[in-house]
Order: sequence, then C-alpha cells, then structure tokens
Amino acid sequence: MPVRQGSLDALGLTTSILGSMFKEIYKNRRVLVTGHTGFKGSWLCEWLLHLGAEVAGYSKYIPSDPSHFVSLGLEKKIQHHTGDVRDSVSLKAVFDEFKPEIVFHLAAQPIVSASFEDPRLTFETNLMGTVNILEAIREAPSVSVAVIITSDKCYENVEWEYGYREQDRLGGKDPYSASKACAEIAFSAYFRSFFEKMDGVRLVTARAGNVIGGGDWAKDRIVPDCVRSWVEHREVVLRHPSATRPWQHVLEPLSGYLWLGALLAATGKGINGEAFNFGPGPEVIWSVQSLVERMSGRWPKAKVKVEPDMAFAHKEASLLKLSCDKAIHRTGWQASLAFDETVSMTMDWYLEFYHDRNAHMEAFTRRQIDQYCAFAADRGRSWVK
Repeated sequence: MPVRQGSLDALGLTTSILGSMFKEIYKNRRVLVTGHTGFKGSWLCEWLLHLGAEVAGYSKYIPSDPSHFVSLGLEKKIQHHTGDVRDSVSLKAVFDEFKPEIVFHLAAQPIVSASFEDPRLTFETNLMGTVNILEAIREAPSVSVAVIITSDKCYENVEWEYGYREQDRLGGKDPYSASKACAEIAFSAYFRSFFEKMDGVRLVTARAGNVIGGGDWAKDRIVPDCVRSWVEHREVVLRHPSATRPWQHVLEPLSGYLWLGALLAATGKGINGEAFNFGPGPEVIWSVQSLVERMSGRWPKAKVKVEPDMAFAHKEASLLKLSCDKAIHRTGWQASLAFDETVSMTMDWYLEFYHDRNAHMEAFTRRQIDQYCAFAADRGRSWVK
C-alpha cells in the first residue's frame, strides 16, 4: 500500500469558513442533484451537506467500484433515489415528493469512448434526459433555481489556440460532444419559449471539462487509469502524451456551479438564461505527459511508459480550452488553484484512500473542501466573501 505524504492538518487549512460562503443561500434549502452517485455529483452533494442543505439525489446506478459516493456514505446522509433521467414519470415523482427549491442537473452519459459504443443511449441520456429535467422544472412550483451542467465539448472544436467563448458555434465530431451541444440548444429553446416568461424560476447552463480529483474511478480517464495501474503495480502507457488539457480540480467548477446558483437565488440579474464556462487560466493548460509525470512523482514506485501519439480507436482533440472571461466579469468567479496544487490534492486523496481501504473518506473529503475554500479565501475569490 502507498504511504500518505503529509496531512491537511499540517497545512493549517482545516478551519471552516462556511459562514460567509455563497451568500449562505444553501443553508436549510432543499437541493436536488441528478447524477449524484457520479464523481462530480458526489463531491457536490458532500459540499452541499457541508453548507447545511437538505439534499436529494437521482441517479440510475453507482457507476464504479470503488465509488466516491460509497466511500462518503452518502446513501445514508441524503435522500437517495434510483432512477433514469430518460424516465420522465419517475423523475417527476421525485420532484413531487421532495419539492426541490434548487436543482443541479449533472446526470449524463459522460464518457466519449462509450458514446461510440452506444450512441443512441448517449443522445437519449444527454439530450432527452435534459429535456425531461427542463420539463420537470417547468411543472414544479417549488423550483426557483436550476443549474444545468453540460460540457466544454459542446463546442465545434477546430483546435485553435484561442479559448472558446459562450457565443461560439456549438457542434461535435463524436456522439458525446454532439449530444452535449444538443442539450445546450434544447436549453436555449426552453428558456426562450417558456422560462423567460415565467416568474419565480431562474436557470443557467454551465460548461466545464477535464476535471480531476480524488474519488474518480471512471474508465478511459487518465487519472483513474493511472491510479488503478499503480495500485496493481502495473506500468502506465500513455496513448496520446502530447494532448493538452485545462486540468482543474473538481472543486473548481463546483464552486462556479454553486456560485451561479447563489446569484440566481439572490437576483439572477445579468445571468438568467445564460451559459457560462468554468476552467483554469492558461498557466494550468498542460500536456497529458506533464500531468502523469507530476502524478507519478507523488506515488511510490509508479512506472510510466511514453509511446508518443499512439494510434487509438477514436479521434480525440489535441487542444481544447475555454475562455472564462464571461464568468469572471459577470459573476466574479475565478479559478483558485495552481497546477501543482491540483495534482497534490488529487493524489493526496487517493493515497489516503489506499492507505486504509476500510476507512470512510467523509472526513478527509471535507478537509479537502475546507482546504480549497481556504485557498480561495486567501486569493480573494468573490464566492467566499
């Protein structure tokens, strides 16, 4: 088993500063998270609980074993509903029972490679699932705020060196990317046809990608693939080491989603019906090889083999980055972590997990949330003030 390398307590960053966070919007509010058993969804649920929210989740299944959702013991701490977003009847029943005030929609078929294996499922889940959520929100008098999560891959990626802006053309060369573009188009149509004329409900879409952090065990993702290999003492072979990505810790976009929800709940002025990108600055755009080399430096006896630009089954973009100017200027949100901080927090989580497989990770995960919030407060981020 790997050995833990330091603790959060040693950093002096575990003091809670939740009292001034997100305008205290989430305290005692009923919040529904779709896709709550997934990587991002489980982190979001834990943060919402930490903020004092009453949380319900709606997901089809637990997507991996191990699972961040399971390691946090979330099933016993929230209202856990099993269901498919393609099933509008079951989804509406949860809305009727829980009566959410705020909705975060993260449920999706999130894997590009899986979209080639089952494109129909991908479109049904990512497009029609979003339509079902929008319908449920439209019919639920309890809902006042909704944040619909899509992906940075919703853009027609021509691999230019500029960051994509929210008004740039949507598209997709693969079923996953196209399905996310379709979800954005559906949202725009629903907003202009229905929600723009409705009083009492405000909603936005949010786009982010290449999120890393502890607790991700999805297939065909670089971090969990590496961790699985190193735990089993296998060598990691990089299939496309020169590809660059705007790597960001999972808490970065989640802070953006939570801040959007808080601003919508407050007034919604200048953001209702809009789309927002969330990503790191250009200094955090690194190659796959650079990421894995940093990770391997934190894992005892990690082995990495680089085979430059190997052929693989489906074409992947070599370059993709977002412009976050709109989020910065309209909401005051800005990423908080440097690249090495993102890598360190990610590897610290996995090292802690594999140090004691019988331990629940709730306390460590909450300490990482506090650690991230302390970084954000120290760097003057608007949502912590």
